[in-house]
Amino acid sequence: MPASKIQDHTEVKRWFDEGATYPQMVDRYREKYNIETTIQMWSNYGRRRGLKRRVAWDPQLLPWKVRDEHRNRGHYVMLTREARRRAGLPVPEDGLRRLESWKAKLQKSGRVVHYDPDVEPYFFAVPARPGIDTDLIRVPDKVERALPSRE
Repeated sequence: MPASKIQDHTEVKRWFDEGATYPQMVDRYREKYNIETTIQMWSNYGRRRGLKRRVAWDPQLLPWKVRDEHRNRGHYVMLTREARRRAGLPVPEDGLRRLESWKAKLQKSGRVVHYDPDVEPYFFAVPARPGIDTDLIRVPDKVERALPSRE
């Protein structure tokens, strides 16, 4: 097994507690120790030590099985950002401003987000169906994952 890249576990734990993002940790290690790390390494580190998860998953906002290659799309990013906000996790100030602008634009246009993994650009703003699509997404006809109650 290769030697650990972690130089100071107390320091890393503090970064997790402070809410540093994985990209920030990658940058800090490169600057401070001249050691290249990856986002996946930091994710694994936190998981293995039982630290609080960084990812907020809200199946009410992302009920679809989204392909990995579609996870950098604007609507997906905004939905995951909203999931973080709803979970009480930190959202950078500039990201929060963009999120609020995005939500206001959807609401003003009466649209919600729909995902179709087979049609580019994959995420679409479509007209909301009255009484059905009451949040930010088009409620799928076929649910791919369980949608638990918000209670």
